[in-house]
Amino acid sequence: MGKVVESVLVIVHMPKGVLNMTLTATQGNYTFDPVTKVLMWDIGKIILPKLQTLKGLINLQSGAPKPEENPTLNVQFQIQQLVVSGLKVNRLDMYGERYKPFKGVKYVTKAGTFQVRT
Repeated sequence: MGKVVESVLVIVHMPKGVLNMTLTATQGNYTFDPVTKVLMWDIGKIILPKLQTLKGLINLQSGAPKPEENPTLNVQFQIQQLVVSGLKVNRLDMYGERYKPFKGVKYVTKAGTFQVRT
């Protein structure tokens, strides 16, 4: 089994013509700000093999044309005990401490800016 993907957050900047939406998430919670037109879906931890989906209806302004482009998805996530770069710590020396420190290193992978365009 692979590493667990945690703290998953999907941010979608919706087109200006979107008034509101009624959605259903299979996992996590979503919020939509009708002023900034930003949808935020906080999935949390990805649980496999179940797929996480967000389905529903989007209400557009009356007379507004259907958006020509799909919105861009910004995804943030964390993976514990994984280093994507391959960088490893072989040795760590500490001086001036009266206790014996634990010989371990905690690796964390965090997403910077990751966009999905369709």
